[in-house]
Amino acid sequence: MTTKKYILGISCFYHDSAAAILLNGEIIAAVQEERFSRKKHDSSFPINAIRYCLQSERIDLRDIEKIVYYEKPLLTFERLLETYLGVAPRGGRSFIAAMQVWLKEKLFIKSQIKKQFQSLQKQLVPGIKPNIPTLLFSEHHQSHAAAAFYPSPFEEAVVLCMDGVGEWATTSTWIGKKNKLRPFWEISFPHSLGLLYSAFTYFCGFKVNSGEYKLMGLAPYGRPKYVKEIKNHLIDIKDDGTFKLDISYFKYHRGFQMTSRKFNKLFGAKPRKPETELTQFHMDLAASIQLVTEEIVIKLAKSLRLETGIKNLCLAGGVSLNCVANGKLLQEKIFDDIWIQPASGDAGSSLGAALIGWYEDLKNPREINPNDSMKGTYLGCNFSNHEIINYLNKIHAPFQTLEDHDLFEKLSHILNEGKIIGWFNGAMEFGPRALGGRSIIGDPRNIEMQSLMNLKIKNRESFRPLAPSVLEKDVSNQFEMENKSPYMLLVASVKKELCKEMNDNQQELFGIEKLKPPRSTLPAITHVDYSARIQTVNEETNPRYYKLISAFKEKTGCPTIVNTSFNVRGEPIVCTPQDAYRCFMRTEMDVLVLQNQILLKSEQPKMEKYESWEEEFDLD
Repeated sequence: MTTKKYILGISCFYHDSAAAILLNGEIIAAVQEERFSRKKHDSSFPINAIRYCLQSERIDLRDIEKIVYYEKPLLTFERLLETYLGVAPRGGRSFIAAMQVWLKEKLFIKSQIKKQFQSLQKQLVPGIKPNIPTLLFSEHHQSHAAAAFYPSPFEEAVVLCMDGVGEWATTSTWIGKKNKLRPFWEISFPHSLGLLYSAFTYFCGFKVNSGEYKLMGLAPYGRPKYVKEIKNHLIDIKDDGTFKLDISYFKYHRGFQMTSRKFNKLFGAKPRKPETELTQFHMDLAASIQLVTEEIVIKLAKSLRLETGIKNLCLAGGVSLNCVANGKLLQEKIFDDIWIQPASGDAGSSLGAALIGWYEDLKNPREINPNDSMKGTYLGCNFSNHEIINYLNKIHAPFQTLEDHDLFEKLSHILNEGKIIGWFNGAMEFGPRALGGRSIIGDPRNIEMQSLMNLKIKNRESFRPLAPSVLEKDVSNQFEMENKSPYMLLVASVKKELCKEMNDNQQELFGIEKLKPPRSTLPAITHVDYSARIQTVNEETNPRYYKLISAFKEKTGCPTIVNTSFNVRGEPIVCTPQDAYRCFMRTEMDVLVLQNQILLKSEQPKMEKYESWEEEFDLD
């Protein structure tokens, strides 16, 4: 009988906290703390995520072989000290604020983590003295690289990690072969592509570490007229893609803001205040920094292929969520194949940390899945029909239970009518994308769908593009792409024969006005540059979502539906049936589907009755 060996990986205290658990090297569960706490980008100790990982296997901490933390805090503290000393006396207030946090909390992360685990174990197994497993620390970019390579379908690959900053590294490269991962070269702080992009995110009035995807979505509305200024003043890009920033234009290394007065003077404006008007100037800035980012990513990839001769590429780190750059990289055909970790940010580093424990520390052999080992990212909470029915009966919510065939037939009809559906199906996704587990779905042919979803459902900016979920076998019929894109991390153009040409008056439109004319026969998912962020769906990883789209195709001939995350602006993606029902009732969604239960908005009681809900839903 094979001994069960569990490895637990965690990330916390900086950005998106998460926990992941392996059983004999297999990824069993991975979840972000925000989904439980309902605090977006929650950075606190992932107590609920850890509890879920343990409960998913019905174990406690005594069964865990090792716990691995995703970075080395002392190296980060070293970077902070050296950076502040290098710019002193500037940055004094920021230094004092940072040191207060570090001397009170972050410098003693090891003891903090142990205390948290001791407390958790007392809750899980009362009356028994806590015995905390061995605690290991990985490096930040090593965790990113491990999350990118080890679950990939490649025996050998070069790994490119790009983010804001880890301990010191901001861009790092690695060589992965079988069960080994070795560093190749890196670029160090303060020279960071991620922080450069975040500086423009901040300058355009969006929140750093969460608004970068808004900047990417804004870029097609603008013209890249500031590329010259960026290259001449902000960043020196070498032929091999390596780069160096002129730090005098930034303040992220010495203050509370991202950009300096020199940056403001270069572009002739102050940073936009959040929620104020977005102008053509901001759109042109977004287009410019997006083009520069794509150039750097492509140059780095070309030099890595030339230097290593390795035919496969893996990507991780926050910059790897820039699906437009990923799409351009794919078009260049520099590598034979590319695989991108779907949870590329810090949440995914909890998984990378666990994998380091299994492969680097325990030196176990690696089994390679020819698709990948992420299980479609469906690694979170799952609820049975029985649990959902009990919950709905408890709150006296009218619903109907249908078998799959009847349910999909009815939903295809509802979608065809132009109605919007909250789709709560199977296990919750790990990472920032909704992939048919916790999604809001609609008809992509409906010309009103984008504005309906953005303004009336999501309560977010009208310029934000919506993504398509398309049957994998039909992707090349709908989009200019042959590749699989199961994690919605690649952008490609809508098929030319589906596109609509703009007349002279429409071509003269600029800014948000570009939204008005439909660009294709799939207007809800076609961005103003005729692109779409694509998710391909196959029957193996998400059979019910696949069958739903198939039913819609059978009724309409269209193998594509709109897919956006099941949440409203400022909130995390829903986790439990209560989260889904609350979101459903507080928006203008027409229908809610909880596994096999279908709820019509017109039949539900008024929401005021439930505004004070606070009861927990049992995860067992």
